[in-house]
Amino acid sequence: SFQNEINEVPFFDVQLPYELALKIFQYLGKAELGRCAQVSRTWKILAEDEVLWYRLCQEEGYLLDMSISDHSCWKLALKNCRAREHMLKTNWKNRVGAVSQLRYEPGRVLCDVHSCDGVVMAGYTSGEVRLWDTRTWDYTAPVLEAVQGPGAAGASPHVSFVRINSSLAVAAYEDGTVSVWSLLFGKEPIHHFQHNQRIQALALAPGGTTVATASSFEVKLESPDDKGFWQTPATFEIQKLVNFLNLVPDVPSSPVAVAAAEDIVYLLKEEDPGKVLHSVYGQPVTCLDVSAKEAAFGVKTFGWLLNEPNQILLYNLETNQCVTKVGNSIGDFSCVNLHNSPPNMLVAGNKDRRVRVFDLRRGEAVCSLYAHQLGVSAVQMDEWKIVSGGQEGLVCVWDQRMGTKLWEMHARHPVRHVWFNSHSLITANIPEDKNPRGSSITDDDPSVHRKYRGIIYSYEFSVDQLAVESVLPICRSSYDEVTGYNYNIGLAVPYDNI
Repeated sequence: SFQNEINEVPFFDVQLPYELALKIFQYLGKAELGRCAQVSRTWKILAEDEVLWYRLCQEEGYLLDMSISDHSCWKLALKNCRAREHMLKTNWKNRVGAVSQLRYEPGRVLCDVHSCDGVVMAGYTSGEVRLWDTRTWDYTAPVLEAVQGPGAAGASPHVSFVRINSSLAVAAYEDGTVSVWSLLFGKEPIHHFQHNQRIQALALAPGGTTVATASSFEVKLESPDDKGFWQTPATFEIQKLVNFLNLVPDVPSSPVAVAAAEDIVYLLKEEDPGKVLHSVYGQPVTCLDVSAKEAAFGVKTFGWLLNEPNQILLYNLETNQCVTKVGNSIGDFSCVNLHNSPPNMLVAGNKDRRVRVFDLRRGEAVCSLYAHQLGVSAVQMDEWKIVSGGQEGLVCVWDQRMGTKLWEMHARHPVRHVWFNSHSLITANIPEDKNPRGSSITDDDPSVHRKYRGIIYSYEFSVDQLAVESVLPICRSSYDEVTGYNYNIGLAVPYDNI
């Protein structure tokens, strides 16, 4: 067509080859390209070249996994991506969307919750483990089956920890057993191992297949080899009881774990088993998070003695050096999120009821939000918002730049898990008391009152795609029924003729 005939592009009084003109245009932004398109017919064709708009789309972080041939009009693709992002932001700010409870009701108390990309895993006092895929709205929650031990006739042990990533789900039980399921292969565990004593911490790397557990004075790593056979690549003996345990994500070679045991932080590698990253006698670690290259942890000092307030230390895992210290507060830092935060940022919650965002390059707090009535127990941020959960059961969503609260939700029990992506949010309120009064002494009586059980909420903010689906299944009508009955009143799609 016309474009193929253009070999020379008029640049004022010079005729330039098309390729060269395109190279000049690639330094322009969206607005400048729009202006250039109004100059002449030739310039319009040049300014709307797919290569330019594909590059702009990639630069703004949209459709990164696509190649240039996947769309016929990249200018439109960029416009749609920006519109969707704006809509999601508006929906988040105004709490427009659908919320549902991930309920599971045989009268058992929630013990632990973890999620990855909208797939939620929960463990209960009955020993049962459930999965929900919140990306599809008519999900049923399958039960992941446990390995039956020798004394399987009695009551199952409580679940103490659950962890999930894109390929595996792991649960640790009160009796020291650990089960691993593959998310591809159904409900039977693919691996199972046992500790002699209670497990204090469980970790699963976001992308890997290594499972780390800490029990009494031992940290154990388990991972499958190339053929899928599970083995124990490393076991570490340490001097104190582990409080926090993380696996370093994106380690291509042998797995690396970071463990905080009272006042010592260990870097556990196969070749260097007892490497101490940080240790100050009598200053316990209060929280820990790990990204691919760094570890951040809160340290409790005794401020009234040494005049040094509580801080968060950031260590580089390659040099093993302390990069920066941030924060100075009277309260202990109770939660920290480094690996989900934007580059060079870190968000932390404190027992003094504040949520703080730190800029790690400047080593200072960018904002401090007075958030909760009790301590902050879970926190996550992205470029513009922060979601925090508190001991009193409040979930707050904040606009970070404005430092203002957008909205809040309250439920009974402390918020122990907060996870979000661009369009959805998962929160979990988990009871401290796993055997509440009012439940019967006999084990087989499922009569724990609903208010004692804990609760998981799933929020979905992309309403444009879920206009019909986001209505709960019970309120959805299909057109093939003659009359609306029970709950099928057609709240989503009104009947053509009633």
